[in-house]
Amino acid sequence: MSGQNVSKSTMTKADIVEKVYQKIGFSKKEASELVEMVFNTLKDQLHSGEKVKISGFGNFLVRGKNQRIGRNPQTGEQIMISARRVLTFRPSQVLKALLNGEDITGLKDDDDE
Repeated sequence: MSGQNVSKSTMTKADIVEKVYQKIGFSKKEASELVEMVFNTLKDQLHSGEKVKISGFGNFLVRGKNQRIGRNPQTGEQIMISARRVLTFRPSQVLKALLNGEDITGLKDDDDE
């Protein structure tokens, strides 16, 4: 199954709002505001360079990539790739185990790298 996308559909922000609405019983407007607030908080933290760790889920981290020389695959011509910040996600051991149908009892979420 390596490299295969096993998803049959995509969950959207609207789907998350709907789940919050159904589970918590807030109005749809309140559920939407709550989800927006969570995502905005995550974005603000990442924008300021902070690591975001969600226990049992994983870590989001912004890291810098230096300017480097690349190659245009069509022409073979060398080009300069500018420095940039990239977002990385490292799933927790718990999430990895869940995705692979493994037993998660006794697993610690120690992804504090």
